[in-house]
Amino acid sequence: MTNIFTKTAFTKTVKEIQELMGSRKSYARFDEGPDQNHELTENEIQFISERDSFYAATVGETGWPYIQHRGGPIGFLKVLSKNQIGFADFSGNRQYITVGNLTTDPRIAMILVDYRNRERLKILGRVKLINANEDPTLVNTLTPKNYNAKIERVFLIDVEGYDWNCPQHITPRWTADEINKAVAPLHAKIAEL
Repeated sequence: MTNIFTKTAFTKTVKEIQELMGSRKSYARFDEGPDQNHELTENEIQFISERDSFYAATVGETGWPYIQHRGGPIGFLKVLSKNQIGFADFSGNRQYITVGNLTTDPRIAMILVDYRNRERLKILGRVKLINANEDPTLVNTLTPKNYNAKIERVFLIDVEGYDWNCPQHITPRWTADEINKAVAPLHAKIAEL
């Protein structure tokens, strides 16, 4: 099975290092067969719809990578099809590094993490930026309900490949809402006593 993600990420040099370190044999199986990991399945769609943040990497004209955290309410990153995801770009610190990088090189690498369940999804894609005034219908589709933020543009990301990552070194973490829900019965019991 040709894993599109590893086909892209496992360059000649990466494969040489895998050989040197003894892991190449286990990854060689991804080099053959029909393409896979380029169309989102129900598993990835569900995972993406439950995220409230992700990290995105782009590369600038100087060749330097840039990583940015993006966040919003749960579900702000939306699956539009098996090959496309998108989100409304909220006004922030106004540095526009990611937007500038994507203007010259549309490639993006994303990491979505569920800390509580120790799961991580990596996505490679190509971005199309659309200014908010160009497509009001699309902006409406990608704008989270009841979230007060200025929308500058939308990101449409054509998924080229994805891969689930090993959970071994993900430290479990919980949001304030998750903790509050978990301890609510304890508070109710204390109030009852």
